[in-house]
Amino acid sequence: MSKANKRIPVTEDRWRELNELKAAGETYDELLEELIQEHQRHQLAERAREVREADSEELTPLDEL
Repeated sequence: MSKANKRIPVTEDRWRELNELKAAGETYDELLEELIQEHQRHQLAERAREVREADSEELTPLDEL
């Protein structure tokens, strides 16, 4: 299966920032995949924190589901 190439317009500043994040030999596709995974992990951790901090009255016990 061939991968389609897409162009993503970015500002010069953003291009420099991405270039600084990219490791030697790493593709921009690999860098973006890593950034997306990091973002998803951060979102999951934030949701878990919100659940831990939620008032127990706001939560539905599992046996009531």
